[in-house]
Parts: sequence; C-alpha cells; structure tokens
Amino acid sequence: MANVRVRFCPSPTGNPHVGLVRTALFNWAFARHNEGTLVFRIEDTDAARDSEESYDQLLDSMRWLGFDWDEGPEIGGPHAPYRQSQRMDIYADVAAKLLDAGHAYRCYCSTEELDTRRDAARAAGKPSGYDGHCRDLSAGQKAAYEAEGREPIVRFRMPDEAITFDDLVRGEITYLPENVPDYGIVRANGAPLYTLVNPVDDALMEITHVLRGEDLLSSTPRQVALYKALTELGIAKETPAFGHLPYVMGEGNKKLSKRDPESSLNLYRERGFLPEGLLNYLSLLGWSLAADRDIFSIDEMVAAFDVTDVNPNPARFDLKKCEAINADHIRMLDVKDFTERCAPWLRAPFAPWAPEDFDEAQWQAIAPHAQSRMKVLSEITDNVDFLFLPEPAVDEASWTKAMKEGSDALLRTAREKLEAADWTSPESLKEAVLAAGEAHGLKLGKAQAPVRVAVTGRTVGLPLFESLEILGKEKTLARVDAALERLAA
Repeated sequence: MANVRVRFCPSPTGNPHVGLVRTALFNWAFARHNEGTLVFRIEDTDAARDSEESYDQLLDSMRWLGFDWDEGPEIGGPHAPYRQSQRMDIYADVAAKLLDAGHAYRCYCSTEELDTRRDAARAAGKPSGYDGHCRDLSAGQKAAYEAEGREPIVRFRMPDEAITFDDLVRGEITYLPENVPDYGIVRANGAPLYTLVNPVDDALMEITHVLRGEDLLSSTPRQVALYKALTELGIAKETPAFGHLPYVMGEGNKKLSKRDPESSLNLYRERGFLPEGLLNYLSLLGWSLAADRDIFSIDEMVAAFDVTDVNPNPARFDLKKCEAINADHIRMLDVKDFTERCAPWLRAPFAPWAPEDFDEAQWQAIAPHAQSRMKVLSEITDNVDFLFLPEPAVDEASWTKAMKEGSDALLRTAREKLEAADWTSPESLKEAVLAAGEAHGLKLGKAQAPVRVAVTGRTVGLPLFESLEILGKEKTLARVDAALERLAA
C-alpha cells in the first residue's frame, strides 16, 4: 500500500487511557506495516479542559510505549504546526471559503428556539436534528437578526442525498439525509469546532486512512460531505478511508470510560506492566495474530497487522488476562534486562528498606527466581524485601495460618537440621526441612510453611530453599530464633 498517512490526534485532557492507547497502537502498527507515515497531532482547542501537564504526559506515554512518530510535536514536519491551538488562522480561512462558496451558512437560531423545535419534532415522531431554519435566509432576515444582537454560528450545509462510505472494519455504511442534518462548525464567538478542525487538518496533512473509535462513527457522514466540499475548493486532495475500531468494554459490558480505574495508562505503568506486555494484550481487543496464539512481539504484530482484519464487535477488557500476558513477557526478558527494569521498585519511594541495606549481589542472585513468578514488576518489592530488611515484614494473617500448634517444636528441629546443613546447596536445605517435617509426621509442604513465615514473613513467595541460601545461614537462623521467641511469648 503506497503513501499511507495515518494520524493519532488525542486531546491533552487528563491521563491517557487504554482505549486511547489501543487506537494509537493500531494506527502506529498500520503505518509501520505499510512503511507509511504516522502524524502525531494534538487537539488542544478546548482551553477549559486542556493542560500542558496532560500534553507532557501524552508525549511521555508515547515514548514509554515505544511509539515513534514521523511528524508532530518535537519533530516538526511539512504541515506544522501540529497543535490545533496554533492553527486558528487556518480554520478561520477555511470557514470563510466554505461560506463564500455556499457550503456553509450563518445560523442565528437561539438555544431556546432550537430546543422548542426539537421538542415539537419529537412529539410529531420526526427526526429532532436541526431543521434548516436558517439555510436560505434573505439578506433582510439576516439583517433583522443581527439588529437584534444575535451572534450566529456557522453551519455546514449537508447535501440532500444519502451518504455511503466503505468502512475498513465494518463494510459499506449508508446514512440517509434526514438522519444527518446540517451541523455547526464554528461557534458564535468564532472558535472552530472539532467538526471543522479535525477534517481540515486531515485534509491539509494529506491523511489517507482515519482509524478511530466506534464512538465517532456517527460523525463520519458529516466529514465525508465536508471532504467533498474541501476537495471542490482545492483544500483536500481526496477523502480518506475510514476504519472505526470496536468499543473496549469494562465491567458489566459497559464501554470502558476514563472514570474506570482500570482504564488509566498511568495505573499500568505504576504497577510495572511492560509496554510490550500491555500492547500485546491491547492488540487482542479487536485483532489477533492467529486463532491459537495470544503471545507475540510488537514486531510480529507490525509484520502481520491489517486493519481490515479487525473484528467490529466490542471487546471486553479482562485485567486477569492482561496480567497473565504481561507475566509471559516478563519471563521472555533476559535476566539482565529484567533486573534493570525492576530498578525503580528497588529504591525509594517503593522500597521499604534503607538504601545502604540493599545488597546488589543478593539481588542478582535472587532475580532469576523472581522473574519466573511475577505478573507485574511492582511485585518485586514484596518478593525480595526479606533480603534487605533487618527483620522480615510479617504478615499477621500468614503468621496465624502457618504457626499452628506444634510449630515451635517443628521450628526447633528445623533449626537444628539447618544449622548442620550444607549452605552452598539449596537441595541440602530442602533435605534439612524435610527431615524436620518427617520427625514430626509432616510432609514437606506443611513443614516448610512455618520456616517460610519465620524467615520471609509470608506464606507465599519465591522458592524457599534458594531464598534461604541467598539470605545466608546467620540471618536465617536468627530469624528462626526470633520466631521461636514470639511463639514462646
């Protein structure tokens, strides 16, 4: 596919959410698959909601996810600027040309008048969209409205014919004229609306494919008609192909919204999801590499991605599956990469130990055992804290569960066996605890539970005997002694 140009154009309002990321992913993968161009554009015309903090977060998120862009902020390009707030003169010029050519007109209807006519239309069982009241006003009528001090908006004049387009995801779609009335493109204060600025930017930036959320599907016939007018005026070269991506559903099969906790990209970064793990899962929300394969790299996705393969049906976000796929990607890392990615969670503010108590050699030794058991990187802190804290952070529920009647006798025997064991061999430590358990009529699983809680503070964690070896004989026996003192008390 030659000369593919797609765009990702978020608004800098609040934290990026996973639905936005999925849209960015599909656009980025489509551009890279076709050796095309990804235009990163910022829709920041809503001064009341947009913020520089959100703008910075968007750029930071794109970098974290690994999405490079070919034109846009910090890079520039032949169609700069790439922030809509810096393109107001362009929109004003296009609106004036649409008015002069008769593709748009000034509408003087007040909000109250519009509401009254809409209510009457509904009562009569008719479409309640704009009724074209100001479509063909005479010069005298316009002058009279202006004499009243009315400030008009600008409306685009929709054609009196059905509009059909071939959606890349959903196939051919037709809208009848009565369902797509004339619509506003410029506010009364002169501020351009999304309905104008988005298609104008797409036209001037020569976007060939518009891949966006299903929630924008109803605006497409308006944009198709506007593109035709822009083409007639020499502003657009052609109408882009549209592909509307399926909804991402949350709990209760409702559309995942920004207010849903699991929708925030920052949440996944803070929990330690890998970008490649998160993107792998998000790609499955509407697309798949193969029917029997859920785990793949981003490069494999790019090599295979075709937007026409996207399923139009809503996709449900499943956090547990997302975590499972991320765990697979953690296991796929080489150990050096894994240890480097864990670094933020091994220091303040996440680490509960003092910086001077962190032992790099112990960390390097325990890392391979931790890597195979983690779903997200943030779990590393609780998994290894027993190594670097002066005393284990005892989970009281774990203590109550493990320290049953007779646990003190078992621990005394285990201490005796461990003191005599070979501390260069996890297998020797296992045999010591196994022997202690047999002396008290317990299998290994029951015997090791009190030892684990005494040493690590929890009933679950990393492989016990490897952990004991890395912690060392002196600290292990001291913690068993401390547990015995607590049991005696």
